[in-house]
Amino acid sequence: MKTDEMEAKTIGQISTGLLGMLAFVLAFTFSMAASQYEKRKQMVLQEANAVGTAYLRADLIDEPFANDIKQLLKEYVETRLNAVNKENTSKSLVRSIEIHRLLWTQVRTAAKTHPNTNTALMVQSVNEVIDMHEKRVTAGLRDKIPASIWLTLFGISVMAMLTIGIELGISGSRRLIVIIPMMLAFAALTTLIVELNRPQEGILKVGQESMISLQKSIELNLNL
Repeated sequence: MKTDEMEAKTIGQISTGLLGMLAFVLAFTFSMAASQYEKRKQMVLQEANAVGTAYLRADLIDEPFANDIKQLLKEYVETRLNAVNKENTSKSLVRSIEIHRLLWTQVRTAAKTHPNTNTALMVQSVNEVIDMHEKRVTAGLRDKIPASIWLTLFGISVMAMLTIGIELGISGSRRLIVIIPMMLAFAALTTLIVELNRPQEGILKVGQESMISLQKSIELNLNL
């Protein structure tokens, strides 16, 4: 009996240490996922501002460049919104790059035809639109929690569960009522991390309100 108590105490210390490590890794991973999620939200606003500025500056250059650029930017906003849906992502990204090329051709020709401050500003705006696209693609599709962190989290979780199971087997089910809520909390936090790491696939989707508002503004402007 005394030996069982000593074994239970030893296993309890090990499980406590593993749970502490698990809590640390979960906190670190959650912080990373939340930071990336917030970054993606900010980039939606930044891209909407960049496209909106480019659209306004198009009024400062001569025709036919101004109208052509406005039409391309209108399609660009629609394409970027379509890219949010997973089924349309690849196709929309390809079209976005094509629109970049068409926009750049327009502003380059305008700058050569009418080299002035306004066309220079237009070139700058289109360049910012292209840069923001790459930043959003990187943040949304590539900048995710590394596999090594997921493996570490999984490994520590398995070891923690094993030691808790062994401890309960030795000491009986006295601590089970305490362990279950804690495990549910860990599971809920892990699920939240997974959702934050999938910006357009899960429940927690990055809002596109800024781009939708810009789309409505452009449509209203073109209909005037």
